[in-house]
Amino acid sequence: MRAIFGNDVAVKAIQDNNIQPWPDGAILAKVLWKRVEGQNDLIVAGDFIHAEFMIKNKVKYATTDGWGWARWVGKELKPFGKTPAFTATCTNCHSPVKALDYVYTMPLKLKK
Repeated sequence: MRAIFGNDVAVKAIQDNNIQPWPDGAILAKVLWKRVEGQNDLIVAGDFIHAEFMIKNKVKYATTDGWGWARWVGKELKPFGKTPAFTATCTNCHSPVKALDYVYTMPLKLKK
């Protein structure tokens, strides 16, 4: 199970349809839990898996396609990666959606 969050810059970008590319200052966060089938075939959140962040800043993160990356794993919130080079894992995984500014999950269109 996943929940995706955005800071005020990301939410305004969604409202203004300004996500190609996302503006500097946008922060996207994703939190994952194991999927558990509960009573009456309900799906509920199980154990925490990890939390991830994408932070847009074209200058600061120029070497990683304009995005800063972070991940914390497990209940211990162990940082992912042993060196700053871990970001290659992130950019490589997100490269199939380069045309979407490296973001897999597109926001729902908001009605005004």
